[in-house]
Amino acid sequence: MGENRLMPYNWQQKDWPHFRYDLAEVEAWLLAFADHAGQIEGLLRGLPEESRWETVVDVMLAEAVKTSEIEGEYVSRPDVRSSLRNRLGLNPKPENVRDQAAAGVGELMVAVRETWDVKLDEKTLFAWHRMLMKGQKNVLVGAWRRHEEPMQVISGSFGRQKVHFEGPPSGLVPKEMREFVRWFNESRKTIPHAPVRAALAHLYFESIHPFEDGNGRIGRALSEKALSQGLRRPAVLSLSRTIEAGKKAYYVALETAQRSNEVTPWIHYFIRLALDSQIAVEKQIDFVLRQTRLWDDHRGQLNARQERVLQRMFEAGPEGFEGGINARKYVSLTKASKATATRDLQELVELGVLTPLGGGRSTRYELKV
Repeated sequence: MGENRLMPYNWQQKDWPHFRYDLAEVEAWLLAFADHAGQIEGLLRGLPEESRWETVVDVMLAEAVKTSEIEGEYVSRPDVRSSLRNRLGLNPKPENVRDQAAAGVGELMVAVRETWDVKLDEKTLFAWHRMLMKGQKNVLVGAWRRHEEPMQVISGSFGRQKVHFEGPPSGLVPKEMREFVRWFNESRKTIPHAPVRAALAHLYFESIHPFEDGNGRIGRALSEKALSQGLRRPAVLSLSRTIEAGKKAYYVALETAQRSNEVTPWIHYFIRLALDSQIAVEKQIDFVLRQTRLWDDHRGQLNARQERVLQRMFEAGPEGFEGGINARKYVSLTKASKATATRDLQELVELGVLTPLGGGRSTRYELKV
């Protein structure tokens, strides 16, 4: 690792950008990716149309929020959801979106999804950048960077900063990006495995680092576009949600890959990332399917309080309502008396909706789904 740090950056090496890699050890993963893609498509088809769109929105919401969080930026989740629903035409009347950054990242997610099959060009990348940088000041928007100082990826406080990567000088960016766009479009025919092409697209773009800001987020959007083109339909997964859960590993893998054009370890990392993202979405869709069946099975058997609490628990997703539900939380959510809360919870256990854990005053309940 120490010797690797002394090597020139990938774009400074003679073989740039001719990436080399070996897929012998990941053939099973590539087959698994294709299998999971089919399973996700089948699970989505099993949902009622309204639930299907809500699931797609939830996945896009996770991607929009987490791709910003990776960069240390936090956008309003309700505003991102409204932006997504507005752009997808799911709101009868467009909802107001106050947070411009949330509006922009939502707009970007929908643009990537709706134009997955369209060839990439510089005009598209500039449009994406303008969406992403909505409300930003003191940043060159919708154009390649032009500053003379080096484009560096840095961490650490002032005086103790560490340079992780330095991109090509700004004067080289227009030529590099013309080559990148040509490669992206041509590689659709020459690289058959969607996760491999997505991995290379992300690494290639991040190594040029063509914008003043927003490179990570647009690089991940390009990965999604590459995955969608490989699947021949919009990809339903959130790479950023999986990256954010193991952010350190992502940065280490990327930094290592930017020191050599032999990128087998990066390809391995990224395929596993894509697989983990698919598995997370499968769990999410399966959870929605179980939720739909629960409502169908118990229609007319639940009172308004029970429905409100169950809806709140379902909103927490497959990870579950933190700590489960207990009588105290039930009272807080419904304003019912403790006796009523205890009776309602016991009824939900008898109906097979909740499972009790613990005993006595410390009894809590989790969804049986």
